[in-house]
Amino acid sequence: MTGPGRVVIEEIDSRVLAGNPLGDPHIRRVPVYLPPGYDHGRQTYPVIYWLHGFTGIGLSAINANPWVPSLPECMDRVLAAGAPPAILVMADGFTKYGGSQYLNSSATGQYEDFIVTETVAHIDRRFRTDASAPRRGINGKSSGGYGALVLAMRHPDVFGAVASHSGDMYFEACYKPDFWKFCNIVAKHGGVEAFLRAFLEMPKKTEDAHTAINIAAMAMAYSPNPHRRHLGFDLPFDTYTGEVDESVWARWLAWDPVKMAAGHADALRALRLIYFECGSRDQFNLHFGARLLHRRLDAMGIGHEYQEFDDDHSAVNYRYAESLRRLCEALSGPGGS
Repeated sequence: MTGPGRVVIEEIDSRVLAGNPLGDPHIRRVPVYLPPGYDHGRQTYPVIYWLHGFTGIGLSAINANPWVPSLPECMDRVLAAGAPPAILVMADGFTKYGGSQYLNSSATGQYEDFIVTETVAHIDRRFRTDASAPRRGINGKSSGGYGALVLAMRHPDVFGAVASHSGDMYFEACYKPDFWKFCNIVAKHGGVEAFLRAFLEMPKKTEDAHTAINIAAMAMAYSPNPHRRHLGFDLPFDTYTGEVDESVWARWLAWDPVKMAAGHADALRALRLIYFECGSRDQFNLHFGARLLHRRLDAMGIGHEYQEFDDDHSAVNYRYAESLRRLCEALSGPGGS
């Protein structure tokens, strides 16, 4: 196999995102990487679905940078080194507040359905795919790594392998330390609603703004409340005192991969590949969650591979080759349709 693959941009007109609560676009532009040789044969291919991180969009994955390889460039390198070919779909789960965590939520929209049902069906219609779970993998980074793990656990009938780079997990470590920062930041704006309005108008999103919007977006994903007419979600703490609301916090924890794993053990055991990794100096404490998930999977006797890098959370694209190679090999193995 020689030469690079080819990227086409698909427009997916989503029925489930039409009329979403935030007024975000229901037509999403999704890059699709077609491996070398796709245009010159009738072969069908496994498919890897890639989920971007918080504040990203599907198109972010194809951005050119001379020092940071794009996702298609990573795929080219993996295939040039001898991995079996696969189609790579760079899905889109962006919202106006940064992201959806790829979950269905009354506060943001039906993003789980958009990925699992609509995006997969669109790709299977448009391209020569091996349309079965053993030939589909899901992968991602940060919030996308979170989404990959959760969707693989919840939909073993759709995805047969999973990989995650620096995925959100162990919420006590990665989110809770920012609860009290959130309280201080939104207080400067006169409250949560005022902050959300101000955030959208900011010509430059500051570090503080990113910290606060991250917590707000997670609440939209993990603790939506359609009865909260103006906000549409519950926060897991009191914004004045900072006291944690244990009932709302429990709703968040129910979505934590390290806690979900036990309840989805059968789905995890059925996967052809579970690969996840993190940097040992992750700025969001995600290495602690990755280590904890590794320990829990070991305790349950669930086969997986965990890798840790002497690195942090930023510009980690060079690490994507590790998961892409493993997924290409796992999805091309015996079995499936």
